[in-house]
Amino acid sequence: MSIRIVRLGTPRASGEGLRIGTVRRPPRGVPKTEFASQDWYDVWYPNLAPSAETMKLGQEAETPAQWNAFMRKYKSEMAEADASRSLDLLAALSHTAAFSVGCYCEDESRCHRSLLRGLLAERGADIAAK
Repeated sequence: MSIRIVRLGTPRASGEGLRIGTVRRPPRGVPKTEFASQDWYDVWYPNLAPSAETMKLGQEAETPAQWNAFMRKYKSEMAEADASRSLDLLAALSHTAAFSVGCYCEDESRCHRSLLRGLLAERGADIAAK
């Protein structure tokens, strides 16, 4: 079993399992009853999304230094007790269950999900190949 890191709203991979939305807000204009059927997510879990302030840093980052500031801030948020325990739980579950985590960003390299990938891997999670 493993964790897939995905872009929400994209078609699900075979065997992907439960899709967890690590986003601050639900998708706009989509009825709650259609989140799963439209491949957004099955469970909304904003606990692993960047804070609004941190998300703004990431969205506005144009230089490597600005992106690095976003990365430091997000990693700091994920080091807080609740987020850290959530990451530990997902890493442990990845060895017995198939599921995915993701967000809306088109470019994973400029998105918190790339950082989630690394944080989960550091905790020994079984991460599916891209």
